[in-house]
Amino acid sequence: MTRHLLRRDLLLAPFAPAPTGIMIGQPQAAEAGLKVMAEGGNAVDAAVTGALVAGTVALLSCGIAGYGGHMVIATRTGKVRVIDFNTVAPADPPDRVHQYGWLSVGVPATLAGLDLAVKRYGTRKFRDCLQPALRFAQEGWQLPEAMGKSIHNMWEPYFSKDEGAAKLLGKDGQPLRPGDHFRNPDLAAVLEELVKADSCEPFYRGAMARRIGDEFRKHGGKVTAADLAAYHAQELEPVELRLGEYRLFTAPLTAGGATTFQAMKAYARIHGKSGADDPASAHARLEALRIAWRDRLELFGDPRLVKNPLPRLMSDATADRSAARIREAVSARRALDIATKPVEAGGTTHLSVADKDGNVVAVTLTHGDGFGSRVVVPGHGLILGHGLSRFDPAPGHANGLAPRKQPLDNMCPTVVLRNGRPVAAVGATGGRRIPNALFDVLARMMFDKASLKDAVSAPRLNTTGGREIAVTRAYPQAARDYFAKLGFQVKEEGAAVIQAVAIEPDRVTANG
Repeated sequence: MTRHLLRRDLLLAPFAPAPTGIMIGQPQAAEAGLKVMAEGGNAVDAAVTGALVAGTVALLSCGIAGYGGHMVIATRTGKVRVIDFNTVAPADPPDRVHQYGWLSVGVPATLAGLDLAVKRYGTRKFRDCLQPALRFAQEGWQLPEAMGKSIHNMWEPYFSKDEGAAKLLGKDGQPLRPGDHFRNPDLAAVLEELVKADSCEPFYRGAMARRIGDEFRKHGGKVTAADLAAYHAQELEPVELRLGEYRLFTAPLTAGGATTFQAMKAYARIHGKSGADDPASAHARLEALRIAWRDRLELFGDPRLVKNPLPRLMSDATADRSAARIREAVSARRALDIATKPVEAGGTTHLSVADKDGNVVAVTLTHGDGFGSRVVVPGHGLILGHGLSRFDPAPGHANGLAPRKQPLDNMCPTVVLRNGRPVAAVGATGGRRIPNALFDVLARMMFDKASLKDAVSAPRLNTTGGREIAVTRAYPQAARDYFAKLGFQVKEEGAAVIQAVAIEPDRVTANG
């Protein structure tokens, strides 16, 4: 087994997984990925296999026809690349942003990204990666409590009114219930066609694509067979943040990790020896996030079609100015004058993987809110993501809806290198709460020298820039009172769920 040195104080207590690799995330997905590595596959093989399984069984948070995601791959040599498979709007998009239904759907991108990843960086065939997902679709599984309850709650307003959803998620005109055996033979037929082709090509170009395009047309959607044919996942350079001997990498726009990195770069200039839960330190962290969120909500959009603000926002000069503003605000015990509109979005699945050779992968994928668009392609068993709902409806906004444009998302898959070697993969599920959760965990590890276990299990704070903030139950009362005196409205709620792996000196995981 390859070994590299990493300070033990950045890691979870010793853990003893299989020597062939380690993976954490959605349970069936992680199990499938671990089996792949036990059979000799690498971290990318495991991540792709697991993502396909998650897209088949974790229907609340992602899907085979989900709107997409991002994968960050760090090879044992220190090369880091990103596979971007975010959705794009169709060439003829709707005239406004829709939250659910066929008009909320952009080009489904998940299959294109997973196919590209395994073909460029995996060791297995795409058809082999599809096999576990195909078995789940054919044989089925027992509906878990949360999924069954969600189907029941969404039946009347959504699923009962959509032809494909009513067939897939109901029986005899009634919603499926927790504990029912769920099978998806229509999806199995789709996956079998992809297995025969050893490719996602039939989904995007060919008879299947034309059938899917026809269903969009019949149900009033905007995606066409031509839109599917025009879609290709991309391999991109990551966004990098250097912190001493560590180099952190995350997916670039339109992903969400740049918000985390911008806040961390400013905070790195002012953090002191007091712990993260000290009220003044907590205030500094909050203001770093508020500045980054304001910039995100005002300036971010598809960098192919609007000006990319990241070179300026990630510069030393911007970090210095932000740090000065934060330092002054903390010293004066006042909140920065920042106003943003409250934003909410949930969902996503994240997988973190490390193999025996020292390669690591972080991949986040989604179809958006619970069950995405809440419509299903008849005869195909495909729950569609609602990526177009992630555009900003404000006229002229950088993240405004436009033809063939990618919307912003909150996904923050991240890898950590030390002295040029991969040492960790981190990511989260939980919509708009993801960038802040990642900040909390990485800041505690990098600045407070917390273990991975302690960083993941520590109290969290969530903001999207305004005066309304949320904290988890264990957040210190002294910091809550301090925030209230500064004029913040503090409420208690759950945080995003972090899934992280670290590979040295012991292969370890943390989830929380």
